[in-house]
Amino acid sequence: MMMTYRKGLLAATLLGGLTAVPAWAAKDVVVAVGSNFTTLDPYDANDTLSQAVAKSFYQGLFGFDKDMKRVNVLADSVDASADGLTYTIKLKSGVKFQDGTDFNAEAVKVNLDRASNPDNHLKRYNLFKYIARTDAVDANTVKITLKQPFSAFINVLAHPAAAMISPAALKKYGKEIGFHPVGTGPYQFDTWNQTDFMKVKKWSGYWNKDEAKLDSITWRPVVDNNTRAAMLQTGEAQFAFPIPYEQAPLLAKSNKVDLVSSPSIMQRYISLNVTQKPFDNPKVREALNYAINRTALVKVAFAGYATPATGIVPPAIEFAQTYPALEYNPAKARELLKEAGYANGFTTTLWSSHNHSTAQKVLQFTQQQLAQVGIKATVTAMDAGQRAAQVEGKGQKESGVRMFYTGWSASTGEADWALTPLFATQSWPPTIFNTAFYSNPQVDNDLVNALKTTDTNEKARLYKDAQDKIWQDKPWIPLVVEKLVSAKSKNLSGFYVQPDTGFDFTHADLK
Repeated sequence: MMMTYRKGLLAATLLGGLTAVPAWAAKDVVVAVGSNFTTLDPYDANDTLSQAVAKSFYQGLFGFDKDMKRVNVLADSVDASADGLTYTIKLKSGVKFQDGTDFNAEAVKVNLDRASNPDNHLKRYNLFKYIARTDAVDANTVKITLKQPFSAFINVLAHPAAAMISPAALKKYGKEIGFHPVGTGPYQFDTWNQTDFMKVKKWSGYWNKDEAKLDSITWRPVVDNNTRAAMLQTGEAQFAFPIPYEQAPLLAKSNKVDLVSSPSIMQRYISLNVTQKPFDNPKVREALNYAINRTALVKVAFAGYATPATGIVPPAIEFAQTYPALEYNPAKARELLKEAGYANGFTTTLWSSHNHSTAQKVLQFTQQQLAQVGIKATVTAMDAGQRAAQVEGKGQKESGVRMFYTGWSASTGEADWALTPLFATQSWPPTIFNTAFYSNPQVDNDLVNALKTTDTNEKARLYKDAQDKIWQDKPWIPLVVEKLVSAKSKNLSGFYVQPDTGFDFTHADLK
């Protein structure tokens, strides 16, 4: 579905730079991002970027600030029962959706009923599957009852997927809500050209008058890293992420631009489809881990703005385990391949979940590294549409995934969402994102039991055991944890990249 857009306004904003924008539009901001958006329905998006831009018009009961600290948004307070099964949430009063519908407990119920119903086949269902029922106690009080204790539940409600959508809009648009977003946020949807841009404009009815200082935000997917950086210098964009690492020193010297390097919980890795030959052989998977020089990869593809992976969960995530550095030893890799019956190597495919310049560098580097141990890999860098169709939408039997370069940031800020979507048997595509099609019953049990316990020491033990087993089984080639490099015009303030690669622009302003 393609949305109509106003070409004249876009051209004036993007091509003319700030000097060409009329006085009434002095606070129009263009944000250059690395790939397209898949949907504007946060409950049905698997990628952080789609959910990040949806925060323009949507809000949840809770959220995270720029440092991933949980904050109240549409909720005023929350009380949990002693058994961990019931959460009573008091809501802000006087809030309306952008179509005039009241935000109240009934609206929360409509959204959580939709999210927790497996028949709706929403991509983020697994975040909400433990909800047994949601009840509107009164206009400003909602009670959520869980099927079992779920210690990460409030963090789940702070996840960008847990947005409050207008019940009237859900009723009107149904499955097409991803093209007609209506929320309580500071900006309202204006236009979306799926190949070029998505624009939001300031909403005059927003409940918090101290926020929403911009007149509009235009989100522009720009695949080429160098083009994104150049747009800042010419004034065609006021914010860009990610910035090409090799251009960071140049931008740091600019008198027009501020360069910002910030911590990340973004883990980059290559998953190996363990249900397909030759990746079903543990020795092959071990060989591949010896075949990649991560220290060189940090320099070649990330210009030093990353650290070699020390585990399968980024160190900043609670309960993350750190392991000895993964050795680069191509001779050992060839020896293991010979023991596995692949003395002459093999041919395979290596896909990437993104097609921006950094991803292409990772693909090229990895392809060269694999060739040194006799593995011929055909590489493909995918755009969002290809990824959705060929990776996220395919089950194990029809999946063409073999080696898959991608990344994951746990946008709930805790260990469950860093592990379960990527390693639980129930998370095989098309359900979530276990693209290795990895399955270990003990890991599954550890992850389930960690959510049931209220004992912190027991939770730590279970998450350690799960990570130890995954590290030993090697369904991945863990690569690096990124540092996040963004850049902004010096006259733009209050616009940040969060550690999960989402955005915080609640207090953004253009001077």
